[in-house]
Amino acid sequence: MMFPVAILAGGLATRLRPLTETIPKSLVEINGEPFLWHQLRLLRANGIHRVVLCVGYLGEMIRASVGDGAAFGMSVDYSFDGPHLLGTAGALQRALPLLDDNFFVLYRDSYLPCGWPAVQDSFLRQGKLGLMTVCRNENQWDTSNVEFVERKILAYNKKLRNPRMRYIDYGLGVFRREAFDLKGQEQDLAILYQQLLERGELAAYEVSGRFYEIGSFAGIQEIGAYLNQQATGESQ
Repeated sequence: MMFPVAILAGGLATRLRPLTETIPKSLVEINGEPFLWHQLRLLRANGIHRVVLCVGYLGEMIRASVGDGAAFGMSVDYSFDGPHLLGTAGALQRALPLLDDNFFVLYRDSYLPCGWPAVQDSFLRQGKLGLMTVCRNENQWDTSNVEFVERKILAYNKKLRNPRMRYIDYGLGVFRREAFDLKGQEQDLAILYQQLLERGELAAYEVSGRFYEIGSFAGIQEIGAYLNQQATGESQ
């Protein structure tokens, strides 16, 4: 059985304004359908049956679009931000009652066509509190932020980079609930990854393909073209 997936779908998506002034980023249309619909279909194709959407800004629009997930062959629950924003890691801690002991984490703007079952198997085999997927990037799709050698992460930092960082955080994480002990404090997921790395509790899994995202208008065009290729059976 595959782990449930928590999708971090809060935030204001300021980089996509004015597009996101009236709709949340998850509902930006890609090839005539909300991006979230494409995400959910991808998850279902990888054997995922349960999703928890961590929502905030215009979150009711997301719930109106997806409902209970039955149309996608899965169960979808919602965890809404409280009166005080707690960061991405804090949002996940708030959602823990809706999740299992182990769960995937996905960002709202990421489309990740990798082998999800293989990622889960690697997480279970390595026995750490968390796992980060990485891919060799060489600053191609975004700025590299991971130093990865012999299947191990030696350094990870989105702000303080070194020239040995040739990999990037692919965007798919796996966690045990014990990784989240924030005591109500605000914290981003990137910081939690760093803390787990310092404690020797961060496993890694290298993904061979690239990631797609809708964090920019260029990214929206790229994923639209990719999904068209997939639909018509063309190779990349």
